[in-house]
Amino acid sequence: MRELKILAVVIVLTLITYWGVEPFAHSQMHPHVAPADFKFSDVQEDVKDIKALKGDAANGETLVTSNCTACHSIEAKGFPQVMDNASSAAAYGVTPPDLSSAGKLYNEDYLAAFIKNPAKAAKVEHKFVDGRVHPMPGYDWMQPQEIADMVAFLKSIAPKEMTNKEVFTDACQRCHGIKYADMQKGTMAAFTPDAEIKKYMGKLPPDLSQYIRSRGHEYLETFVNNPQKQLEGTAMPRVGLSEESQAQVVAYLEEIGDSKKAQREELGPKFLIYLVIFAIFAFLWKASKWRDVH
Repeated sequence: MRELKILAVVIVLTLITYWGVEPFAHSQMHPHVAPADFKFSDVQEDVKDIKALKGDAANGETLVTSNCTACHSIEAKGFPQVMDNASSAAAYGVTPPDLSSAGKLYNEDYLAAFIKNPAKAAKVEHKFVDGRVHPMPGYDWMQPQEIADMVAFLKSIAPKEMTNKEVFTDACQRCHGIKYADMQKGTMAAFTPDAEIKKYMGKLPPDLSQYIRSRGHEYLETFVNNPQKQLEGTAMPRVGLSEESQAQVVAYLEEIGDSKKAQREELGPKFLIYLVIFAIFAFLWKASKWRDVH
């Protein structure tokens, strides 16, 4: 009985310490931030005139091919890369994305806002001061109907379905590598060479192989949706992924960096049950052996 009382005291003190200290420590290391905003509320005022219009994909094709293909490839429509990745990065600071999947990957409102003003939509205006300009020019001089047409065209050529890896490749791999996905061949290295992306971003973007383990699902969900929430002043742009696309990116990070998650979660309850059974037998054995002593 004495041992049970001691155990109860230890448990109570442990719980008091945990619930009193851990939440405070967590709040300091991981301050609460607003949930991910997949409606991109902050751009709604900028695109309300565009949203009121119905886009014409045919006219959008003319606008996109005449204004965008000087920098961007559109493989789905037969427009290859103008330059290789290294040359593009040297020219622009970062390898421009292929636009074939843009209409699938990105939130429609964000895409319109980005066409109008890339630095503002991506929340990196703080990077482009003192004469520095975003590598993509803003098209806010266009009529709202023209931007609506461009968005309609990009949506019309986008694939209906994409694998998690394809989404990651198109959305993230220009800047980030994920070497654990292909250690031998190195095909999952970042498209932009290290020297160029470091110059453009201010530091070398991390390899994402273990970010699902080191940062966690909740952190990544809010960070990818809006990096400024978790790391104010970061050079990483807001990518503008739709909720579905972002879920696929995080799922791919889990596939590569936490492939045993399902097995681990399945084993956890079984192990706890084992510990409880073991503790019961240990106590009964101890009681039988020490009964005479007490």
